[in-house]
Amino acid sequence: MHRLAPPARALGIGVLAGVASFGHLLYPAWLAFRTRGMCDPLPPSPESWPGLTVVIPAYRERTVIAAKVEDVLANGYSGALEVLVVADDAGTAEAARKTQAAVLVSAERAGKASAVNRGLESAEHEIVVLTDANASLEHGALAALVRWFEDRSVGAVAGEKRVLSQEESLYWRFESWVKRRESRLGSTIGLVGELAALRREACRPIPTDLIVDDLWLALDLSAAGNRIVYEPSAVAAENGNARLSDEWERRTRNVAGALDAIWRRRELLVPGKAPITPQIWGHRLVRLALGPAAHLVLLVIAARSTRRNGTAGLFCAVHVAAALALARKQYGAGLTRPESLLAQGLFLQAVGLWGTLRWLKGDHSGIWRKEERKDTLPRRNENG
Repeated sequence: MHRLAPPARALGIGVLAGVASFGHLLYPAWLAFRTRGMCDPLPPSPESWPGLTVVIPAYRERTVIAAKVEDVLANGYSGALEVLVVADDAGTAEAARKTQAAVLVSAERAGKASAVNRGLESAEHEIVVLTDANASLEHGALAALVRWFEDRSVGAVAGEKRVLSQEESLYWRFESWVKRRESRLGSTIGLVGELAALRREACRPIPTDLIVDDLWLALDLSAAGNRIVYEPSAVAAENGNARLSDEWERRTRNVAGALDAIWRRRELLVPGKAPITPQIWGHRLVRLALGPAAHLVLLVIAARSTRRNGTAGLFCAVHVAAALALARKQYGAGLTRPESLLAQGLFLQAVGLWGTLRWLKGDHSGIWRKEERKDTLPRRNENG
């Protein structure tokens, strides 16, 4: 880009900056503009609570599955409630059988998408809630989700995910802000596996080689004309990963899986093809892949211009500070809030780049990949 005329160079840098900032700045600004003056829609109140099946896909969750089942049963849901654990390992299945849950066991490690399919197929009731084994639900979360299904246009309801760590908590607060405003526009694609409710008749089987079953469900349901709404009072909390390496593996794998799901439904990227097309671009594709790629190109350009451009030098200096903060975090050092923001920002950009490379290499198998869980279920908030 050094060889370009100054106007062309400035235009190129401007385009790159726009792409790099689109997912975190421009798209949220567009959402804020589109939803100005709007309030959150209110769900109807059911005359009677329908039967509900809660499906818990689980692999190597022996240490938390009993507490998870108890957490669901104690959530205060007034209608008929079935709890169904879909276990892909003998240890989890054995622990689940000691609870009041029904248990489905696979003879092989098939993956989460396969577990969700089996749960949906075996569910006794029409409304199904999916929830991860390591997530605790705030009291009343199930009812908050289910009441939306009085509206026949609603095919799914996204719950609120909260992560009990400083760095990840900031990211998920931003994610919730985006989902809330997308929901005001009619539909969000921000389903999360920690807590999501589905209208079973609207769901088709998920391809079993997919990683991100929640995004696939969001795309598939939306493409069929179903709305996906966000319910902020339906809260699921989980502990953050203690090791940065674990978080790196999880996030890069999820980016690869998300790109795989979007590629399979790439017809939805065509402008005007579906009401959720802007959400797919802004909420997922640009933020996860195109933005980090543009960010890297900007960093390379800045690194080659530091001697004659103070702005480029400052841009590089910020990245050096972020890299140092991230290295300190890796070795367990405590960070100030500004350092945490810098480290998390750089980490997410690197995750996007590496996750994209994983997708391009085909490294996105849907089979479970994790060690036996060693932490415990977060403490449930009784007051909601």
